[in-house]
Formats: sequence, structure tokens, C-alpha cells
Amino acid sequence: MKAEPTILPDVIRLTPRRFTDSRGYFMETFKLSRFQSAVGAKVEFVQENQSVTLKKNTIRGLHYQGPPHAQGKLVRCVSGRILDVAVDIRRGSHDFGKSAVVELSSETDHQLWIPAGFLHGFRSLDDNTIVSYQCTAEYVPECEGAVLWNDPDLAIAWGIDIPSAISERDLAGTRFEAFNSPFELEQTK
Repeated sequence: MKAEPTILPDVIRLTPRRFTDSRGYFMETFKLSRFQSAVGAKVEFVQENQSVTLKKNTIRGLHYQGPPHAQGKLVRCVSGRILDVAVDIRRGSHDFGKSAVVELSSETDHQLWIPAGFLHGFRSLDDNTIVSYQCTAEYVPECEGAVLWNDPDLAIAWGIDIPSAISERDLAGTRFEAFNSPFELEQTK
């Protein structure tokens, strides 16, 4: 497994090795020992989610789940392509408010490790995109939150101004200037 830090050093792009022959291909999409070695942390996944996004240029995010049920996520695109976005919201971090934008696709096999303390969202680049992500904590609705996807203070390079689809919840996300992050840098290390 190849591991490459993004512009945010704690957000890591991972690429499993693909073995191809006349039948097609095989790859280990996840192996705990290799994953922990690649990200330099002891991580345990307790929930796996999958989403299907019907329309190209749909926005999902920017979401987080705060303490005491903060979630780290390992994200991969099973079918289609996405622009995956992580924003550092750890108070005290040198990268607070900065984002990493990484294209994930079923062609490249790239995955993105997003530890707890980051907002997460994505834009679908194809119709009928399938995204799968493993989480380090179970979903707890009382701990979730959202920041406005196109907040000018974040200046994320989404590549679109108007999404083809977005949820009411995401349209009502908190403005970043009013956002009180529940994360401290020390809590997430």
C-alpha cells in the first residue's frame, strides 16, 4: 500500500496494490497492519457506510461527528469519481480552516484517510457514483454537525458554484466564522 500525505499532513491518500491478469484484477482494499503502518496510528473501524449519488455535481457535506463519538474515516470511491474534501477543524492546529481536495475514483483505487477533527464532504464527478467509507466510531446523531459547503472563509476549490443536488441540511450548515469547533489538536493525536 502506497501512502502519501496531502497538503494537510494528517490526511493521507492511500493506494492499494492492484494485481491484474486475464480474468481482471484483485486488490486488498484494507489490511489493518498495513493501514496502521501507513497512517502511523492505531485505528479500529466499527462501522462501514456506502452512499450512491445519482447526479454528477452533487455535494455531500461538510460534515463532522464530534466528541465523545468523533469519527475518523477511510473513504474510497467504488464506482465513478469524486472530489473528496477534508478541512482541519482542530483548534490549535497550524492548518486550522485549511482544506485538502483529492480526486478518488474506481480507476485509480485511491483512498483517503481523514482522522477525527476534520470536516468531510465530496462532490460527485459522475452520475451514479458509489462511495464507501469505514468509520472509527458509530453514528450518533446528537454529535453530528455541518459547516456550509461553500463558505467563502474556507475557499474550497469545488469546481462548481451551484450543485445539481444538495440536502437541506447541508444548505443550512453553519458559517465557518460562527463555527465553534469541538476539537482540540491534542484530543485528536
